[in-house]
Amino acid sequence: MKVVLTFVLTIFQLCLFSQKEITDTDRPNVLIIYTDDHRYSGVHSSGGQAVQTPNLDALAEKGMTFTNTYLMGSFSGATCIPSRAMLLTGRNLFNLKGIGRTIPEEHTTMGEAFMNAGYHAHHVGKWHQDFESLARSFHKGEKLVGIPRYLTDQYRMPYSDWQPGGDYNAENCYLLEYDDQGKVVRRHLTKDDKRGPTGTEKTGPHVSEVLAEEASDFINDYKKKKPFLMYLAFPTPHDPRQAPQKYKDLYPKDEIELPASYMPQHPFDNGHIVLRDELLAEWPRTPEIVKQHLSDYYAIISHLDVQIGRVIDALKANGKYENTLIVMAGDSGLAVGNHGLLGKQNIYDEDGVHGPLIISGGLVKKENQGRRINALSYIHDIMPTTYELAGIPTPESVLGKSLVPVIEGEMEQIRDYSYHAYRQHQRAYRKGEFKLIEYVRAPDSNKDQGNFVAGSRVTQLFNIAKDPWETFNLADFPENQDMVSSMRIEMKAKAVELGDEVDGERTQVDFWEYWDN
Repeated sequence: MKVVLTFVLTIFQLCLFSQKEITDTDRPNVLIIYTDDHRYSGVHSSGGQAVQTPNLDALAEKGMTFTNTYLMGSFSGATCIPSRAMLLTGRNLFNLKGIGRTIPEEHTTMGEAFMNAGYHAHHVGKWHQDFESLARSFHKGEKLVGIPRYLTDQYRMPYSDWQPGGDYNAENCYLLEYDDQGKVVRRHLTKDDKRGPTGTEKTGPHVSEVLAEEASDFINDYKKKKPFLMYLAFPTPHDPRQAPQKYKDLYPKDEIELPASYMPQHPFDNGHIVLRDELLAEWPRTPEIVKQHLSDYYAIISHLDVQIGRVIDALKANGKYENTLIVMAGDSGLAVGNHGLLGKQNIYDEDGVHGPLIISGGLVKKENQGRRINALSYIHDIMPTTYELAGIPTPESVLGKSLVPVIEGEMEQIRDYSYHAYRQHQRAYRKGEFKLIEYVRAPDSNKDQGNFVAGSRVTQLFNIAKDPWETFNLADFPENQDMVSSMRIEMKAKAVELGDEVDGERTQVDFWEYWDN
């Protein structure tokens, strides 16, 4: 028995293996942990910031941290919609259906791929796509959140039970609350339950705690012979940044350090400067305002980290850790004071598109533990990487690239550039040490005031290697004009190659039409 077990583990210890070498009973369990608005530096071991994340740090210590994984962009202010569609399908931003809310049947989802390979697929937590794709992607799920109602309150999160046919409606949503004896009880959501963060740790359990408990219960109770895929999607640390008081106490506001790119106001209109996320605080963003937001952000991340630790502990307690591949990633960056911004509706690195990616678990061989991999990659590269590591076929609809050749040392990079888009307003092109960002604000009219609003165009060039927080704009200097010009030409060529053009389901306004003028 010991010889067989050693052989099975050897197969999976992140060697580059052939799918023919792996039988269905040998395949590893796979746990995908996806967090919301969790920027790269929101993991202490990744960015070295003050945030405390001992459990994620432990995953990194026993696994591999990918330092350059990015969201390609979004055609919606709710960037989590395309981000999750790209994770689930392995397709890039311009090859989703519309903005990514609907996943058509011809785009094989993560869950479908694993089920086709003999896995039991289970979902816990946030879902931001259509109900039909949810129903076909998992055998079962628990505590679905984000659909069909959302109260913007981590202590009053509407939950939905699993519906095999995908028939979800607000009437079936429920809340979890504490009764007079402190026992958790559920009640149906009503029209009197208004949006807004009014819940506290005294009124009901935090959503991160609820989802961690569900995930742990699934692991504790799982007895099937077939391996499992669990997609655990936390809706945190997205605002409202509510956390129990003991986590808030970890981060006194007066002790918070401002980020290197702190600004009281963004230096120009980036095209989408006034929206819900940016209205979470007044302008100018004073140091006191930003320190409070960072304190709250760090607190909810530390609380989330503890819940992730509970799930990892359940794997270990049940003897499943050694044969489980753990993939942790975040769906976007978040500004929280960088460049005078609060949200993620931009294509700066930490502010919008740079997220954490850690591949860990008991199957990572010793020489890979604690490794930091700098290869450039996108969120839609995560699933083809996971498919190959798990030894299952990659669906033909996948357009992302596997990072396994980099892990195995066969290649240093799977990509030599990255391209990013935010709505009709912003485009970025990164190659080598440099990143070019172009902004277009198309002419428009203010119907309420009857005033014509002139268009504008702004260029930024950053040396990411020397200036990772993007604070010094090199495009302002004549000696860099040749660099700007050559990168513009390359960026436009990549836009054509990728299909970045007007699509009625994404936008009616063509960024390139105004950029060229």
